[in-house]
Amino acid sequence: MTVKTITVVAALATTMLSLTSCGNTIRGMGQDTANTVNATQDAGRRVERAAN
Repeated sequence: MTVKTITVVAALATTMLSLTSCGNTIRGMGQDTANTVNATQDAGRRVERAAN
């Protein structure tokens, strides 16, 4: 293998790892946001029940 081939393979591997990391982070943020919405809705229901 030439140095150019090794460099290209290393660059592609680094790019793939970076994109995988971004995908996991975005997925995690989506789950966190959904959990926040659910917790806010539950708190609102509890306040409404307490007010009645």
